[in-house]
Amino acid sequence: MLRELLVSASRSEKLEHLVSTSPLSRGVVKRFVAGTTTADVISTVQGLHDNGLLASVDRLGEDTLDRAAADATVSDYKDVLNALSSSGLTGTAEVSVKLSAVGQALGADGEKIALENGLAICAVAKAVGTTVTFDMEDHTTIDSTLRILSAIRSEYPSAGGVLQAQLLRTEDDVAAYSYQDSRIRLCKGAYAEASDVAYVERIEIDKAYVRSMRNLIESTAYPMLATHDPRLIQIGQALALSSGRDKSSFEFQMLLGVRPEEQLRLAELGHRVRIYVPYGQQWYPYLMRRMAEKPSNLALFLRSLISKG
Repeated sequence: MLRELLVSASRSEKLEHLVSTSPLSRGVVKRFVAGTTTADVISTVQGLHDNGLLASVDRLGEDTLDRAAADATVSDYKDVLNALSSSGLTGTAEVSVKLSAVGQALGADGEKIALENGLAICAVAKAVGTTVTFDMEDHTTIDSTLRILSAIRSEYPSAGGVLQAQLLRTEDDVAAYSYQDSRIRLCKGAYAEASDVAYVERIEIDKAYVRSMRNLIESTAYPMLATHDPRLIQIGQALALSSGRDKSSFEFQMLLGVRPEEQLRLAELGHRVRIYVPYGQQWYPYLMRRMAEKPSNLALFLRSLISKG
């Protein structure tokens, strides 16, 4: 119930205005969102780099419904990539892209537009020496997203993809995409999905995550394990050890501002740890979905508000 309420809250203009205008919440948001400008991104990524952490930069915004907005998103990604290059950060930072933000939802031509824009971002990323990971959204977009990813990989094999453990189909998708050097981010999933397409009980989602994680780790793919769950992290470490994987052959991924001490602890153990760095004006829906994904994120947000007060 809480999850559904938070997902609904992510679409509430009144709540967004309330959170956006509150002096307390504005200060807390800075913990979880890099800011609104390219300069904010560079400052945040530099701080992570200095602490031995990797980064994946995401320009917030999705469900773009006009071509001009999609083009603006592509332009912003190019600016960020060039700024990362100028700052000497492309060795440790990549970008994450939602295909719905670059045209996927633009009617009959949406998939073609998203493919063209995805290729354009990948071209700049390759030129500056880094990579792109294409995010996964709700279950209705999966087939389109995987078609676009496959087309992009024919030209840019290092392009990463994302699979969501909560979906019933994901174990089959893991099997299909666990080929040599395939970069796959495995997350639990941040969208409220129906029981006919997804596991809805938390314990079942966790079990599904472990199954997919095991298959990824035992494959020749490059697993990117996106989780803050201490148990899942420990299981991931154990699976990697038992399979003989070197620490350089997989990575953990976490959100900016969530369990920063654990991020540093894992990095100090020699693990590759990549932090998801969101930025942009549309931070409110992102923040609500993160809280919906894991109730403890809501508790963390509320504790931060209290400490600020």
